[in-house]
Amino acid sequence: MKHIATMALMLTLGVTSVYAQRHSVKMVFSGTTAASAVDLLEPKTNNNEENYAGNGTLGSFTFRDVRGIAALPQQSSTCSGPNKLYFPSDAGGGVLRFLDGSLLKVNLTQGSDCIDLAAQEAHCELTFQIIGGTGRFKDASGVLTLTETVVPVVADASASHNPVFFAATGEFTGTISGVAREADRHEE
Repeated sequence: MKHIATMALMLTLGVTSVYAQRHSVKMVFSGTTAASAVDLLEPKTNNNEENYAGNGTLGSFTFRDVRGIAALPQQSSTCSGPNKLYFPSDAGGGVLRFLDGSLLKVNLTQGSDCIDLAAQEAHCELTFQIIGGTGRFKDASGVLTLTETVVPVVADASASHNPVFFAATGEFTGTISGVAREADRHEE
């Protein structure tokens, strides 16, 4: 009986240590971004939606998020210059979906877009708090940072020809803990 109790304790401690381990994450992606029909009801913001696919430490994935971006440019010490505009983001969230069907849910804690009008591109950085998920991410926690470069693809038909649809490439980096089993194997 003592042997069975000892084995049960060892198994419990082993499973607990798997959940407690922090794993470094690096995942690359590409996709599109545009205005969103989803309304976050944040005052003085425009809603944006991103749809990406990629691969990395946790396996192949898709990512969709919605976030509120300030409607007017703000002052910034990190994004300044005659042809640069800075737009902070502080509301939103998203879901990463993996090939095994597991979902990883994230909430936006902070973010910013630095638009370089002369280069016709934007550099964006978003910080997400992991808030769990389904499948192997049921008890997940941690922080992921998304960095991306965005370029215009389609402009509106008005005389101003404002960009409305964009292509993006970038990566997620950060740490995650609470993953129930080993990460997906990278696809060939």
